[in-house]
Amino acid sequence: MKNPQVICFGETLWDLLPSGKIAGGAPMNVAFQLTQLGVPVGMISRIGDDNLGAEILDFLNEKNLPTGFVQRDKKHPTGIVKVELNDRGQPQYEIVEGVAWDFIEAEKWAIEAVTNAEAFVFGSLVARGEKSRETLLEFIENARFRVLDVNLRKPFYSKKLLDELLGKANFVKMNDEELDIISGWRNVGSSNVETKMHALKNAFQLDLLVVTRGEKGALSLGATGFCSHDGVKVEVVDTIGAGDAFLAGYLYKFLHKKSPAECLDFGCQMGAFVATRRGGTPQLEMPFQARREI
Repeated sequence: MKNPQVICFGETLWDLLPSGKIAGGAPMNVAFQLTQLGVPVGMISRIGDDNLGAEILDFLNEKNLPTGFVQRDKKHPTGIVKVELNDRGQPQYEIVEGVAWDFIEAEKWAIEAVTNAEAFVFGSLVARGEKSRETLLEFIENARFRVLDVNLRKPFYSKKLLDELLGKANFVKMNDEELDIISGWRNVGSSNVETKMHALKNAFQLDLLVVTRGEKGALSLGATGFCSHDGVKVEVVDTIGAGDAFLAGYLYKFLHKKSPAECLDFGCQMGAFVATRRGGTPQLEMPFQARREI
């Protein structure tokens, strides 16, 4: 395996949908999509020493996602999430606690991989457990470029936690609802989205802030200023993993030093494509394969 260009850290689990189970977890979805785009990726996570864990490993191997940094836990089970979809294909989650990904350890070779990677991608959900939160903070201190994927799932977040993670990030991606919540914590009085983004970017000294807006597209605010994309209209099957695919697509173009407009466009196309398929890990189809640069 090539040395990982990107390290993704956090939950690897099974989404239990009415139609059956699908491998998931936001950081795993991002790693999966980056791998499809040809980016060398390492996935740091933890699964149970059980049948569901073995099935996760089979899935990762089948999809050519390296498993060397996926830890096995003899005490805690593989994570599961009970998912229900509303009539618009939007998921509602029941995220089971006390599972293996709550206990990820800071292994020496994983720290070395984080140190050497171009980007370290992590979410806020994995910090719900004390052990994984401690490990995350250790990895962050060793990372060169820190990409935070905000993932607010009740009751697994707090202002204190998000302030800490935002304060350590270089690049932050969140959705418009999360932007409203976090800017509200900071008493940003304006209802204008761009004003809210400027307030958070300045407060946390971010290099880049990206906000997804579902079918309305996405926005970015970075060194070259504000940029917007109106989104891609598709027939939605479900939105599971669409935001993760967007992040993978955006980061892929970002690592190739493309313009904010091109990063937003590719991210929106990726997210829209995944929304037309069931679950968060469909195989990419044209035109994405034609756009590979590695």
